[in-house]
Amino acid sequence: MAIKSTLLKPFAKLVSSKIKRDAKNAVRDQEKIRQENIATAKNTRFGMDHQFDHVATYEDYKDAVPVRDYEELRTYFDAVKNGEANVLWPGIPKYLAKTSGTTSGVKYIPLTRASIPNHFGTARNALLHYTAQTGKGDWVNGKLIFLSGSPELSRTNGILTGRLSGIANHMVPSWLKVSQLPSLETNCVEDWEDKLERIVDETMDKNMTLISGIPPWVQMYYERLLEKTGASSVSELFPNYKVFVYGGVNFKPYREVLQKLVGRKIDSLETYPASEGFIAFQDDVDDPSLLLNSNSGIFYEFVPVGEFGKADASRVSLQDVKLGTNYVVILNTNAGLWGYNIGDTVKFVSLDPYKLLVTGRLSHYISAFGEHVIGKEVENAMVKASEELGIQIVEFTVAPQITPADGLPYHEWFVEFKEVPEKLHLLSQALDNEMTKQNIYYLDLIKGKILRPLKISPLRAGAFRNYMKSKGKLGGQNKVPRLSNDRTIANALSEYKLGGI
Repeated sequence: MAIKSTLLKPFAKLVSSKIKRDAKNAVRDQEKIRQENIATAKNTRFGMDHQFDHVATYEDYKDAVPVRDYEELRTYFDAVKNGEANVLWPGIPKYLAKTSGTTSGVKYIPLTRASIPNHFGTARNALLHYTAQTGKGDWVNGKLIFLSGSPELSRTNGILTGRLSGIANHMVPSWLKVSQLPSLETNCVEDWEDKLERIVDETMDKNMTLISGIPPWVQMYYERLLEKTGASSVSELFPNYKVFVYGGVNFKPYREVLQKLVGRKIDSLETYPASEGFIAFQDDVDDPSLLLNSNSGIFYEFVPVGEFGKADASRVSLQDVKLGTNYVVILNTNAGLWGYNIGDTVKFVSLDPYKLLVTGRLSHYISAFGEHVIGKEVENAMVKASEELGIQIVEFTVAPQITPADGLPYHEWFVEFKEVPEKLHLLSQALDNEMTKQNIYYLDLIKGKILRPLKISPLRAGAFRNYMKSKGKLGGQNKVPRLSNDRTIANALSEYKLGGI
């Protein structure tokens, strides 16, 4: 079996060398992609509507194509979905990736033959680069789990349609397919709890070497494995488990509990895929930042979060980004997305090469009083405070309480603990201390007695799992928003409260 890793390593070195070259030439490649994408799409409906034949420079492009989201581009997306050709990109897409939108309901994102290498080649390349950088290729010698949505596809006016993670199942290369678990039959099960039981049954006696999925759902898999087998750790069951691949959420709040369940430290590799494109991946296991996927059919733009939505907002290409600024990501892709606001926010931590951290969602923030608290801030606060006090967190989310029964407004933290700590007020104080360090606006509101310090509302065991189940979003690629600017999620979680401080 070790022959697989032996054969893999020379290929991994070739891929890794190209990734490094691309990283050095990111700005040059970005301009080339912009020009090629526009030239290819100039005779599409979108290209003609926006006079692509008169677009030469980046400034021309910004004048021709405004920044818009799915809803604002819906007439084009609906035309694609209806089977019309040459709308956003020549021909019709090979797939439609079906995804949930916060304001648009179900979204149908086109995947073209030109864009498929970005989505599925990048995932492969991230693993090969990891192998080349670390010399660790043994993960390929065992069985691999990709916890994902159902690979069953339907047809929408002749176009194959499904969840991106389900489509990805059809794109796994043959040399990995023979090692992939769970079975196709199990992967097609829609009910997450039923699917989880089947995955546990199929994998608990196998030589698992790589596991991939969103951390909260992987945690459920680990816990059910241990419950069903009576093993003391995941490592006892899978002694050759080498690497955990994840994306979609910040790993920090889950790292400690997952490591305890595994029973030892293993390598983890973060990826940043979306239905709209595979944006970045971790290129160094010792560095949490992500390398921008700069030569893969996507031309990136960035708008500072503080300016977003303003008529005179800055809109820059890669060569003009600055370190430390929180940006909204705008995509222009060879799947036909143009000036597309993906809704994510990022911050660059290196410009040579271009590396970033995902800081949250544009729609996931709290600014009820002008504080503009973002996901990265609450996650950092929770990690630092819980580690300092030795408290294990299962899951949490934050919402503003604007009209409390008495006293000043506050931010309410809904927290599910592994074990509710006796001195909950110490965690509350530590969290508030961390938040005031990170967000000067929050500090000013506390000092000015506009807000009072945050309040923790501990929840019953299984609260988030039950909440997600009630919304039909248990498992797969679904995740709980880390924070929100209204009380919709807060009100739903209130029935699980144990009491607060």
